[in-house]
Amino acid sequence: MSHNRYKIIPAKDRIVRSNAKMLYLSTAKYDGDWHSVPHAHTFAELFYVVGGVGQFRIESDFYSVSAGDLVIVNPNVEHTETSLDAQPLEYIVLGVKDLELSVKEGQDNRFCIARFKRKQAEILFYLRTMQREIEAEAPGYEIICQDLLDVLVIYLMRQTDFSAKLTPIPKQASQTCSVVRRYIDTHYKEDLSLEELAKIAHVSKYYLSHTFSKEYGISPMSYLSMRRIEESRELLATTDFPLTEIARFLGFSSGSYFSQSFRRQEGISPREYRSIHCSGQGNQ
Repeated sequence: MSHNRYKIIPAKDRIVRSNAKMLYLSTAKYDGDWHSVPHAHTFAELFYVVGGVGQFRIESDFYSVSAGDLVIVNPNVEHTETSLDAQPLEYIVLGVKDLELSVKEGQDNRFCIARFKRKQAEILFYLRTMQREIEAEAPGYEIICQDLLDVLVIYLMRQTDFSAKLTPIPKQASQTCSVVRRYIDTHYKEDLSLEELAKIAHVSKYYLSHTFSKEYGISPMSYLSMRRIEESRELLATTDFPLTEIARFLGFSSGSYFSQSFRRQEGISPREYRSIHCSGQGNQ
């Protein structure tokens, strides 16, 4: 008799479960008399294409989709979908609260399309199970659906060709503030000003500063500094780059200003942080 036993050992890069909440699941299949119109939500939507061929319109841009594609649309992003008459688009959509797509610098921060061509059967099994549970409303169905949502998110994060992740959002915000925050999240290394951010949002800098602070409890420029400091913690702990180089890389005007900003947010200097979190490397 052969016997195999496998132990579960926590991985170094452990995926932490989010606080995302599944709001709904719905199914749709295009026919000739249905025309979707551009719309936006205060929560994220995850569309899984079951069959057919079509396009997703994200604001003014169009992207082709087909069976096995998972489309994630961020909160407050205008979108709609269209279908080819010869191959009607069929999909399952999940409304998900407190999750937002986070992408690397230079990528589109409004949405993303993950290709699951080799895992169609698995993904569809989880979604159909969710659908059956919601329809039956048996005791504990909401727990099962929530756990299956977490499974789908993990599959998404495992994609080797998918350089994005779903992260908790601090608060449901207006479209103007969401656009500016997402822009800062992906362009924080650049030399950004309040005037430039206001121009992106098509509002005055005074309106943006007031609205952003009211929504998030922090000004746009303070949020920019916070994002840079968050990234600097990783660089301090995992590299031996000099502080001046880290400051320049993250968009700080000088090494001294970086050190002042870091101490103000973290309560210690960058050198002290490095010595605590990066034993064995010399301070720069």
